[in-house]
This record gives sequence, structure tokens and C-alpha cells, in this order.
Amino acid sequence: MGSRFLLTGVEGQVGWELQRTLAVLGEVRALDEKALDLTNVGAIREAVRTLRPTHIVNPAAFTAVDKAEGARDLAFAVNATAVRVLAEEAQGVGARVVHFSTDYVFDGTSSTPYREADRTGPVSAYGASKRAGEEALLESGALALCFRTSWVYAARGQNFLRTMLRVARAGDPLRVVNDQIGSPTWARALAEAVTVAIARDAFTREAPIYHLTGSGSCSWYDFAKRIFELAGLEVALTPIPTSAYPTPAKRPAFSLLDCGRAARELGVALPDWEQSLRLVDPTSVV
Repeated sequence: MGSRFLLTGVEGQVGWELQRTLAVLGEVRALDEKALDLTNVGAIREAVRTLRPTHIVNPAAFTAVDKAEGARDLAFAVNATAVRVLAEEAQGVGARVVHFSTDYVFDGTSSTPYREADRTGPVSAYGASKRAGEEALLESGALALCFRTSWVYAARGQNFLRTMLRVARAGDPLRVVNDQIGSPTWARALAEAVTVAIARDAFTREAPIYHLTGSGSCSWYDFAKRIFELAGLEVALTPIPTSAYPTPAKRPAFSLLDCGRAARELGVALPDWEQSLRLVDPTSVV
């Protein structure tokens, strides 16, 4: 008997890719926001008890970082409470849980890539809500895998790649932050690697958090510059400090994640971010 996956957030970048990659392992019941309201605890419990999946895969999240500052309750409902309920229900039906978290659980003051066991210290409501979700998963005792990732982009959805291309094609000049450092992560590569980890049944109760991002590092300015080079666009692009672009939510200045543990224990690693960006091919992204 094959695996049965309850997949949340199918309308999102990672969820969209997982719908395809998980299909090689079994039946996928992909639920969008209309089919499963993650702010409704009763609906979550009913969905799990009705579908009785072998795996619950949860890429769904409230990811509007700035909006979360004024919608803290909503961010925590989706990013923390829903995770707790999914984990509780998973144990009730004997399911494994796959969850996704973020580099924003760290404060960004490190000078070396963060490891899984490093102290967290989110500096935004979004980061705090995602850390609360991690803690809920850990406290549940569910068999789980939790992947912290960063700077996710794809050829569809709302992300930095598509925003930069849209503005550049409109002919507008761009000022992009040059002092926040991280690792762009292609949603497709992430979904494929996670599917490999699931297939290897690498679930644990003790330390289920793994870092999994694109290899290499860059600033948002570097990322934008490479996007435009590959797209063949000439853009008036100016690097600026974070202080010149104030936002409601604070971002970590340094959010590189050390992905060595995932490579050693799960046998998965993502390509260099520039290699993945070439595969996406910005000339074809609309």
C-alpha cells in the first residue's frame, strides 16, 4: 500500500512543486486555502481524521513578513497553532509530519552560517511565529522532518525574482539592499530534495530540524544583478543599505544556514544558487 499525503499550501511556491514530486511516492491530496483553512482548528482536525494520511506535508505559512507586524495573531494562528494541531492529529492517525521553517528564526548577528542547534532569536513577528511553530512540532513528539530554508523563489507565485523582473521590464530604476546576506533557494530543487528525504523515511522525534537552502551566498542586490544579467535586461540598479529602505519588520542582516547536517544524515543538498537561477531561466519568467 502506497503512501497517502495530505499536502497543505498547494497554491504556494513550494506546495505547488511538492504536488508534483510527491506523486511518485503515492497518492497526494493537495489542499489549498479554500479547502483547508489553517486558522480553523476544527477543520484541521476533521481533515486529518477524514483523510487519514500516512504523511502530513505542511509548506503552508503566513509569509507576509511586514503584514505580520500588524497581524500577529493571524501569523501565529497559521504558523504555530496550526502546526501544533497538525502534529497532534498526526499522532492520532499514525502519520509522519514534514514542516517548513525559515532563516528568520535567527537574529542575523552571526558571522558564520547558522547550525540547527544555534540559539534562535527572531527579530520580527513572522520569525517569532515560525519559531513558535518549530517549538510546537518539537513538543508534540511527532515523527517529523522540519526544513529551515531561505529566500525561496520560483517561476510562479509572489517572490523576489518575479518582482524584480516586473519592475525592470516596466523600465523603472531599482534600489536594492546590499547588506542583507543569505542564500536564494529554488522551490523546485527544495521540493525534490525533501521528497528524497521522505522516501528514505528519515523521520525522527529527537532532532527533526534540518537546514536546506541553495548553496553559496549573496546579497539581495547581488541576486537582482544576476537575475537581470541572465534575463538580458539593462537596469538602472543601485545598491543601498538597509537603513535607506525602512520596513515595518526588521530582517536579519546575515541569515546563511549551514546545510551540512542534511547532506550528511539525509543525503540531500541543493545546487549553488546561481546554477539554479540559470535553470529557472529568467528570460522565460513572466
